[in-house]
Amino acid sequence: MTDLQHLADELLTRAGEASARRAARSLPHPADGLRQTVLALLAGSELAEHEAPGAASLQVLRGRARLVAGAEVQELGPHHLTPIPPRRHSLHADEDTVVLLIVAG
Repeated sequence: MTDLQHLADELLTRAGEASARRAARSLPHPADGLRQTVLALLAGSELAEHEAPGAASLQVLRGRARLVAGAEVQELGPHHLTPIPPRRHSLHADEDTVVLLIVAG
């Protein structure tokens, strides 16, 4: 079992100490082929544009962020859950943000 609130606090603290202003931790895999990672990004930081990891979704646990894929921009807030577009994309933290990335396959 993982306490996501506690982990979010811990990762935001670690992000504040990191030059990239972000931190992450992979969670134990509940099933083969499923990856879960909690990422914390401080306000103004980002995950630069990168390839889609395959079938994946993103859930915002805390904060506000923008998922950008080409001209498509999704504004995400707490408790929002969205599929990740199957193309290059980036994630921008508009405030201190913690997300759960779920990748299948």
